Amino acid sequence: MTDAHSAPPFTDDDYAFLRHVRFGELPAAVRPEERIALTETDPGRGRPADDDPARWDLRHGA
Repeated sequence: MTDAHSAPPFTDDDYAFLRHVRFGELPAAVRPEERIALTETDPGRGRPADDDPARWDLRHGA
C-alpha cells in the first residue's frame, strides 16, 4: 500500500497535460488589435428600477 504523501508532486507539464485531456485544445488568443472595449448598456443588476436610495437602503437593511 502506498502512502499518498510519498508520490512526487505534479509538475507544470503534468498539469498542462491534464488540462489538455479535460478541455482539449484552447482557442487562439485574441490579439490586442482584435479586442474591443465593452460598454455597459443595461441598468445595473439588482438595482431598483427607480433607483430611489431610500428604497435601496430598505432592500439591503441599511
